[in-house]
Amino acid sequence: MNELLPYLYYSLPWLFVAGLSLLAVLGVGIGLAWPRLLVYPYLLVFFWVNSTSYGNLAVFASRSIYSRGSGLLLFGVLLWYVLGAWCCARVAASFARLPTPACNLRPWLLGWTLLLGAHVGAAVLLGVAPAQALAPSGFSNIVWMAPLIGLLLLAFRTREHVRELTRFILLAGLARALFGLGRWAAFGGDPNNVYANMNAIPIRLTFFDINDSLLCTVAFAIAAVGLFGPAASAPSRAWRAIAWLTLGASALCLLLSYRRSAWIGFMLALMVIVLRLPPRARTRFLLAGVPLAGSALALVAARRLSRTRGADGGVGSMVYDMQSHRFGPESERLLELKLALADFLARPLTGIGSWGRYNGYGFISWQNNPDGGLFVHSGVLHIALKAGLPGTILLLGMIGAFMLFARRTLAALPPDLLALGVAGVAGAAFMIPDLLIGTPFPQVRTTQMLALCLGLPYLAAAVGARTSAAGTAKQAAPPHRQLAPA
Repeated sequence: MNELLPYLYYSLPWLFVAGLSLLAVLGVGIGLAWPRLLVYPYLLVFFWVNSTSYGNLAVFASRSIYSRGSGLLLFGVLLWYVLGAWCCARVAASFARLPTPACNLRPWLLGWTLLLGAHVGAAVLLGVAPAQALAPSGFSNIVWMAPLIGLLLLAFRTREHVRELTRFILLAGLARALFGLGRWAAFGGDPNNVYANMNAIPIRLTFFDINDSLLCTVAFAIAAVGLFGPAASAPSRAWRAIAWLTLGASALCLLLSYRRSAWIGFMLALMVIVLRLPPRARTRFLLAGVPLAGSALALVAARRLSRTRGADGGVGSMVYDMQSHRFGPESERLLELKLALADFLARPLTGIGSWGRYNGYGFISWQNNPDGGLFVHSGVLHIALKAGLPGTILLLGMIGAFMLFARRTLAALPPDLLALGVAGVAGAAFMIPDLLIGTPFPQVRTTQMLALCLGLPYLAAAVGARTSAAGTAKQAAPPHRQLAPA
């Protein structure tokens, strides 16, 4: 037996490669036959796995699943997976002779791809490694939003598929919310607690990662529209109970995240949901939910801000760390924005490059690390800094195209597809504060979750148009005439 062990050890790499090859062949077969089955495991990773360990005192060095393989493949294995899944779905749609669903984001995503290629070319000319120009700290993650949006539009083709996806997201959001609440109640909450561990604010929180709150918001929107919206068919008693549980658990999980961007984003998402409810249901929803949610939000906000140094009460306390002071040192959050803005104004046409670092980042405490100066706490300013006016125009154009589509589409969606469309728009509205004062674009998980939200209303509209066209063609077809027997 001992003589066979060396041969076994030598063969392990080959066995691993052979196993991966078999999995790849199996995945391609599944993708060609049932492309939507490749979407669910991919989404589960982003629904369940944190993208950051920031604020966790027990973690000294960790390698995220989102960056696995990026050292050799330039991008993570997960991103190559979604690209491969999109290719399978594209081939499967061609075999079925299905037309490509309409999406007015395609020209803007193509523009991002061309802009990234230009930055890579400029990096090579300047002696910068292409890997630095393609790094997530630039804007390459925006380009990788395209495969997921395209995969959603190609993989889910019928109303049954959409209903399946809607329930999957609802159950995933409920499970994540219950996990967060259970950990908060019995195990001290999220260990990535930057408030308690680094800012000495004695609070427990459900989730620090904004993406978990985003998932709760999307699930909340699906549950709210399912319970109060103009559903074509009433759900069963079991699904109504699940929807009510999702409403309560996801809202409570959001409140106990103690993140200001999550609170403000949830209020914006609520506005989207309320506007898409029928008048009578809207009144019931407002009378029942708004007083309760407002009271709970006021309570947890007062609890957090009362224990935060520098927050002296009032509405201004919500942005206490971004205000200028008449005396003393400048707020680090505000100083970071000023330094980045100065570099953008110095090079407004080209920016500092997707690989660049802004000047003076060493004055910011959280930038004293190998990644210092590669990001700023503002998604809009991050793009302007790295990509200049071309990137800013592409970002604003993409946002404007989505808003125009959402405004036109939500009013025309069939009742049974409305929940998915509203959930996507509500999720996009939830991310507005993070886009303004957060760091969404350098994070793979955040950009892919945002791509999911952007893709949902396009998916609902595409399935609605496809099934309506099929029904119209069926009605217009002449009746089949049988020949009389001779």
